[in-house]
Amino acid sequence: MNQVSLPWLASRALRCGWLMLSCLVCAPAQAGTQALVYEQQTLSVEGKSRTVRVPKGYRLEWLGGMDAPRMLTFAANGDLFAGSRSGKVYRLPPPYTKAEVLMEPGDYPHSVAFRKGEILIARNHGVYRAPYRAGQASIAEEDLSLLAALPGGPGHDSRTVGVGPDGRVYVSLGIQRNCSDQFVGTDYPPDDQRGGVLVLRERGGVASWVPFASGLRNPVGFAWQPQTDVLFASNNGPDHLGYEQPPEYFSRLDAGSFHGMPWFQYDGKQLQRDDCVSSTPPRPINEVTLPVATFPSRNAPLGVTFVPRGAMDAQLEFDAVVALHGSWGTKPGGGYLGRAATRREPKLVAVRFQDGQAVRVDDLVSGFQLRDGKRWARPAGVAVGPDGALYFSSDSEANGLFRLQRVR
Repeated sequence: MNQVSLPWLASRALRCGWLMLSCLVCAPAQAGTQALVYEQQTLSVEGKSRTVRVPKGYRLEWLGGMDAPRMLTFAANGDLFAGSRSGKVYRLPPPYTKAEVLMEPGDYPHSVAFRKGEILIARNHGVYRAPYRAGQASIAEEDLSLLAALPGGPGHDSRTVGVGPDGRVYVSLGIQRNCSDQFVGTDYPPDDQRGGVLVLRERGGVASWVPFASGLRNPVGFAWQPQTDVLFASNNGPDHLGYEQPPEYFSRLDAGSFHGMPWFQYDGKQLQRDDCVSSTPPRPINEVTLPVATFPSRNAPLGVTFVPRGAMDAQLEFDAVVALHGSWGTKPGGGYLGRAATRREPKLVAVRFQDGQAVRVDDLVSGFQLRDGKRWARPAGVAVGPDGALYFSSDSEANGLFRLQRVR
């Protein structure tokens, strides 16, 4: 069962006493959001027949392989780019069926973004830049230079970069473990300034990161809601509280917002102090911003995108699409060694929005996990293309690119 908070502005005043609404998939739609109707579809993926559940009138396609692709980004000319765990950055010109290696910089180039005349590549130890023109097929290693360094090393080692509606560069990074005493704040050592979203300050030719939102354990995906230009992010919860707790977050991020982790965990009804970290919280519990929506625990939400006007279909306009990767946790205690069939199923979900506020979570595409718990795909990155279709990457089992397209 998915849980969704009351609209953010009203609930902010309630802070720790928020009430939550719950719904089943295809429950009666709230005003302004039409319930989705689904149908089964069979497709061939790497020579194997697979069955998925998709919204009625849509068709899922397997477009081709890449090596462990992660976040997806479309350039202004329509080319699609993918970061990867393999150390490669991919470029896929339309029709997106053939991936070309743009460059292989190593150091986990998880994501890319674009601004005038250059490409930005987020790697484990920093965001890098290179001159880039539309349609360019490769980047020489010597053309890549550091824009601004980031804390690196193992443990939640992905870095996601994006350029906001304000033209500024944003990057997300997680704390290293469940309860690492790390915080996106200038009073922490540079190597421990992790667990949130940073924004780039560029003055006098010098670039440096400043905190934007803090207290997020691993906010892999983020995007701006088209109606409001407000930033929203997914967030992975910790593993040490078992299989059912805490729920995974979908959060509104404002300048200076604090989301509590690892000191405070939201259990779906109220905030709880987490005793796994003994340090004094950098901010008090009454300053914690609660998520606007939640997903069941152990879902590992990753990429986030919003459906712009005119894409997919009218009932999904301005909704968020989130890739749920599915963690390794099994019932009953959340450990790895339980029955694989009890793991959360990887899927795509839609966070439904009304008047700029999240109101409900619906499944979008499901069926990536077999009855015995084996997964044949695990969604990672999501992006809406210039053709109005939804594209998503899978970084394990089926390694490559899918397209969800409206056909009627």
